[in-house]
Amino acid sequence: MLFAAHSGLRFLVLVGGLFVILYAAVGFFGKREYSSAMARLVYVFTGLIHLQVLVGFAALFVRPFSTILIGHIFLMIAAAVVAQFTASVVKRRPPEERSYGPHLVGAILAMVFIALGIMAIGRGVLQSTL
Repeated sequence: MLFAAHSGLRFLVLVGGLFVILYAAVGFFGKREYSSAMARLVYVFTGLIHLQVLVGFAALFVRPFSTILIGHIFLMIAAAVVAQFTASVVKRRPPEERSYGPHLVGAILAMVFIALGIMAIGRGVLQSTL
């Protein structure tokens, strides 16, 4: 059951990441003023990644461990760190200095880590695992 939840939650994480990238790209390239909607969207994306990592760790306790998972685990933790770091850095800036650029770069990097982490276990990014 945890494996199915972990596998299904992946699609929410990917959709959330895609929304962050698109919203940040429109704001960055459109030279728009930073909005609180961007911050909320980033926190949803970051929260989904953290939930995915927790469910993944819980799934490790109910399924046999395989050494192929080591790369997957490290890449997914790297994605969570990048997403959290980006959100934290932008939050600490004064409101007039906040921009879409760090969110755009951070979300792209996190999504690359996620895609590489999924491929590290021999699956396609959008391939069903059930």
